[in-house]
Amino acid sequence: MANETEGIPRLKLEAAIGFNGYIPFGLWVHPDQEHLIYPLGSTVILKKIADGKQEFLLGHTNNVSCISVSKSGTFIASGQVNFMGFMAPVIIWNYEQRTIYAQLDLHKAKVEAIAFSPSDKYLVSLGGQDDGSVVVWNIETKQPVSRSPASASGHCLTVQYSNTNDNIFVSAGSGNVQVWELDVMNRKTSPTVCYTGKLRRIVKCVQISEDDEFIFCGTTTGDILKICLKTAKLNHCGPDKTKFSGDINVLRMLKSGDLLVGTGSGTLALCSSSNFKTLQKLQLEKEVTSITGREDGQLFFIGTEAAQMHRFNLKDFQTELISTSHRSAVKDISIPTKTCELFATCSEEDIRLWDVQKQKEVLRITVPNMTCNALHIMTDGHSFISGWNDGNIRMFTPKTGQLMLTIENAHKMGVTAIAGTSDSRRIVSGGGEGQVHVWQLLPHGHRLLQIMKVHKATVSCIKIKSDDKQCVTASSDGTCVIWDLVQFVSLRMIVANTHFQTVCYHPEEYQIITSGTDRKVAYWEVYEGGAIRELEGSQSGCVNAMHITQDGRHFVTGGDDKLVKVWDYMGGEVTHVGIAHGSSITSMKICAHNRILVSASADGGIMRWAFPHPPSV
Repeated sequence: MANETEGIPRLKLEAAIGFNGYIPFGLWVHPDQEHLIYPLGSTVILKKIADGKQEFLLGHTNNVSCISVSKSGTFIASGQVNFMGFMAPVIIWNYEQRTIYAQLDLHKAKVEAIAFSPSDKYLVSLGGQDDGSVVVWNIETKQPVSRSPASASGHCLTVQYSNTNDNIFVSAGSGNVQVWELDVMNRKTSPTVCYTGKLRRIVKCVQISEDDEFIFCGTTTGDILKICLKTAKLNHCGPDKTKFSGDINVLRMLKSGDLLVGTGSGTLALCSSSNFKTLQKLQLEKEVTSITGREDGQLFFIGTEAAQMHRFNLKDFQTELISTSHRSAVKDISIPTKTCELFATCSEEDIRLWDVQKQKEVLRITVPNMTCNALHIMTDGHSFISGWNDGNIRMFTPKTGQLMLTIENAHKMGVTAIAGTSDSRRIVSGGGEGQVHVWQLLPHGHRLLQIMKVHKATVSCIKIKSDDKQCVTASSDGTCVIWDLVQFVSLRMIVANTHFQTVCYHPEEYQIITSGTDRKVAYWEVYEGGAIRELEGSQSGCVNAMHITQDGRHFVTGGDDKLVKVWDYMGGEVTHVGIAHGSSITSMKICAHNRILVSASADGGIMRWAFPHPPSV
């Protein structure tokens, strides 16, 4: 990636919608009490609590896997996942300067967990299952002090530093809890395995009391182990009668000595640290994965596997939902023709309408147990159409999300692509079986005008000419077909050795551009179907998404290489590149006025970029 983007100007990332809520302890309140810190793809986001303003730490090449913040707030550390056999770096960030302080490369494939020592002198990092090592780093020298096997008895999942001693930390995981002591002079760490008798547990989280007297361990069986830190022996295991439902994913020690518990069943509970009896509890959507708080000990922020953030007040034991996002791949984006204030996205679970400036969800539409594959906001702005995996087309109002129309059994193998004409009176849809259907919208229903059969596999993209008389469809069978929407016949076919993913008309509509699994961006002549030019769209992976500006001077692409690329149409060269996504880019759209670019990825992340080229007058 470095060679491919070297010397190319960077796109400015303006905003990000999303939160990788599946990452354990991925949400933090910075000690300055003003910022939330969390990961999205390969980006670490700093979000101001008061006004939502975002800043971005960019440096990882793949998804961030863990985050930690030093007690003083001087440093942030983040580890990442990488491909098998490749190094997975730990990056230490200078918080004040928002820059990389150090990049530490010793772990392979994945960094499982990280933790700072109480005085910011050391950082301990835990490798994943394919690495199996625990490394203590000297932050000042940026060098490792020691490296040891994490465990001889099972995979380690978490690590926590002592609150008072720079030379003591605890690791835990599958069948093991260990207290480590750092010997700086001899550059080694010595583990003491905690004695738990006949109890055998998989520990997912560890919390050490402020005075370093006890270790509290949350387990996959819904109980908590209380271990004496000095003797490394089990003190208590509970609750005695009723265990927590689901895994205990996160523990948070309160000033009162009680514990906040977050579980895999979505329960947030307050329990006594002496007998683990539940004092209060409430239910959230999906797993609780993070609990972080301000110094006053009353206000907390909760992160969940549903990619949601909640503000939680301990005093009244109530939560307020403050942030939502997709937690699965975004399949399509649509921006209204007449405004750039809103845009819509669809994923495996729902359709969401977003406020561009506030990065907030304003509408959500869910069809239970169904996946939305494609959507399109109609030109008149009065409705948007969507294609679903049950073979139905559904039309909704953008103001209330009310269902306006359902076209049942529109396609036998699911609706995979959809577009509306500029007069908002017809719909063109494509299906998994390869057919293209044209529908007329009536005042009180719909009518099937034509079924067009040429493609042999899934229709992946549909674009309609501005006069509504022709359209082009792309398919994974390696063909693009230009259709007459008056006579309902195919005018010409373009064939290539690829699975076409997307197609765009140039605004003057004498050329089309395509992309697909062959990593190429190809220009084609509309009237004869001949090839004009072929560009290397990506050095690694499929080009999944493409869109062109209203003036036709530039277009954008994104795909499996996770790069957002802005191209000069005539020159065929990349003018700018955006690096922030941690997963394959699945969809992208440029606002009609060329002010913004929105891209989305397979991890549910949505990025808003400043489009670098002004529109032509």
